Amino acid sequence: MGKRIQPNSLREDVVTVGKALAHDSAAKHVAGTAAYVDDILEPEGCLHLAPGLSAIAAGKLKKLDLSAVRAAPGVVAVLTAKDVPGVNDCSPSIGGDPILAEKEILFCGQVLFAVAAETRQQARQAARLAKVDYAKAKPLVTVQQGLAARKTVLDPYTFRRGDVKSALKQSAKRLKGEISIGGQEHFYLEGQVSMAVPGEAGDMRVHCSTQHPTEVQHLVARMLGLPDAAIVCECRRMGGGFGGKESQAGQWACLAALASSITGRPCKMRLDRDDDMVATGKRHDFHVRYEAGFDRRGVLDAVDVDFAGRCGCSADLSLGVNDRTMFHADNAYYYPDCRIHSQRIFTNTVSNTAFRGFGGPQGMVFSERMMDAIAIEMDEDPLEIRRRNFYRRGRSVTPYGMAVKDNILNEVVDELERSSAYQRRRKAIARFNEQNNFLKKGIALTPVKFGIAFTLKHLNQAGALVHVYTDGSIQVNHGGTEMGQGLYLKVAQVVAEIFGVDIARVRITATTTDKVPNTTPTAASSGSDLNGMAARRAAETIRERMVKVACRLYQAKPSQVKFSGGYVFIGGREIPFGELAKTCFLERVQLSATGYFSTPNITWDREAISGNPFLYFAYGASCSEVTIDTLTGEMKVDRVDILHDVGASINPAIDIGQIEGGFVQGMGWLTTEELVFDEEGRLRTHAPSTYKIPTASDVPEAFNVALYKSAGNPAKTIYRSKAVGEPPLMLATSVFSAITMAIASLNPGKVPALDAPATPEAILQACQGMKS
Repeated sequence: MGKRIQPNSLREDVVTVGKALAHDSAAKHVAGTAAYVDDILEPEGCLHLAPGLSAIAAGKLKKLDLSAVRAAPGVVAVLTAKDVPGVNDCSPSIGGDPILAEKEILFCGQVLFAVAAETRQQARQAARLAKVDYAKAKPLVTVQQGLAARKTVLDPYTFRRGDVKSALKQSAKRLKGEISIGGQEHFYLEGQVSMAVPGEAGDMRVHCSTQHPTEVQHLVARMLGLPDAAIVCECRRMGGGFGGKESQAGQWACLAALASSITGRPCKMRLDRDDDMVATGKRHDFHVRYEAGFDRRGVLDAVDVDFAGRCGCSADLSLGVNDRTMFHADNAYYYPDCRIHSQRIFTNTVSNTAFRGFGGPQGMVFSERMMDAIAIEMDEDPLEIRRRNFYRRGRSVTPYGMAVKDNILNEVVDELERSSAYQRRRKAIARFNEQNNFLKKGIALTPVKFGIAFTLKHLNQAGALVHVYTDGSIQVNHGGTEMGQGLYLKVAQVVAEIFGVDIARVRITATTTDKVPNTTPTAASSGSDLNGMAARRAAETIRERMVKVACRLYQAKPSQVKFSGGYVFIGGREIPFGELAKTCFLERVQLSATGYFSTPNITWDREAISGNPFLYFAYGASCSEVTIDTLTGEMKVDRVDILHDVGASINPAIDIGQIEGGFVQGMGWLTTEELVFDEEGRLRTHAPSTYKIPTASDVPEAFNVALYKSAGNPAKTIYRSKAVGEPPLMLATSVFSAITMAIASLNPGKVPALDAPATPEAILQACQGMKS
């Protein structure tokens, strides 16, 4: 039952939280052995699905002749809206997203029918044989067309403070501006995929690449007319999500489940890349108009801004996305008097959805463009204009009424200004631009202040399930999903820390709705905050039970029991963790527990526009230097320096990886990734050949990333850490600002007419505008 030891011979603590451990699937990723949904061994008789997509963007479905499809080789079933026994809708919110079109055509790429065949190739070939007769209508494609038609998917929404019109009139200086901010394709490496396996009495297990297994469970159950308990959704890992699998995975899971229900056979649906890009939502694109009033030092008096967001053909998650754009229209800056207005525009394009940052990046691009415009007009360093407008004491309440209490903006920016040698390089760039006619350089240092929490209050909750086995091994399950961001590893580190064991003892398991029910999406950068705390509480419950057993058997007090290094120290005794676990079983003590956590202090009232929508803010800053060719519009990012606040990091290696990846993804959004719809509403950039995501060669050679040395998150988060999933994407705004400043050097005092993304064509056009 253990051996006695001397007090000074205690083993050194194994502190798992805070260690830079490799991703739990890193070796499998490199070797290509990590199993995704399409890698699961297919059950005998598995059928494969392919969708039949609309060729028009707006109109009516007059006739759908599927006789040739049904007669094609290998076809077992052809699904239409008439085959849906329950609700024909996969919307995550207010409806309007039919699983299979009935009469109305809302966008080019809408699913009209689905084919289930013996092989995937047979299904895809058969889908092309359909004969469709449409009553075609003129589509609304652009934001401007939707605005002109006054057609929206949701009501407008406004934040107001003070008397904006009066403040603008009284300002010493005023400027007006506008900018178009493009959308973005998620381009996850693993496309949308689901496999449904039928069980007894209508039960079904759905393997789905999804950020929200519970939503998939609910949608499938509602479609089939079954209770939620009849459906289990499971996801071990995704090959990327970025928001594109928060709500958009549901339709493909429903189609696989519908086919499985009808045929009684396992069914898999894996979208082709082109179909995936055509039929799934993107980041919302915006057209922004604004007016700013400021004093002779560039300090804002008033801001009046209108955001018009292209939501596409339905609401999807557009309420929250557009709201978060408004929440982050201030970024790091205090707006004394302001009006922030949002319109949610309908267009006959695929319904736009969640994307890393969830609308926040679009709001920040506006605020940083405004800062650059003020600096250009005043012929001052943009960094100084930014500093003068930072939130600070006496100017610390956001436009939506939340006080900024954890502000470290000045500390982060000051440190990065020094470490990046910003001032020295800015002077060198000015000399370079004077000496070169065609190549121009720009540099920008921009901040990020990003709110952490779901702004829909009930989503701020999580559950977990932890088992300790009698050999001392541990299994952990929770409602968060793994999409490459390292959430599973971080939660495992938390559990290992509670029990004082090596991370190798903790077994990570797939997210599944029959282990942890009623989960919320892995989104809003809250995965570690929510699930880490839930798992910690479950582990602490078990540890407390083990402590009681140890105290009873060894006549010790709870304060004398310590879990460390794979052992339990009880007074002067050292007992292997597994031995105490077995003892607890023999003593009939439960070694399994659930944990639950709900984020405190979230009080947002959307109707009243009051409260605290966020638990805390994550801060960061980036300094980017670029070179542009004014004759061709080509651009190169020469150097990037980043300092980012993650509180007390649970895993610095994972966090730095998230910062690097987020920045590069944001850089792609703002420079190379251009979504092009033609006038008929057809997406023309629907493959890697026409849509350019950043590659390894686009990453700057000088790419310096550091974590801000923090004493820990003032909010009571898991081990005082801070979220890191989304905020780094917005650090890439410094690249867009640096390009703006490079173009501005062509005609000092004039603000470049540069929209995002700043492609070579856009840069060249802006340069020509400056010269004229």
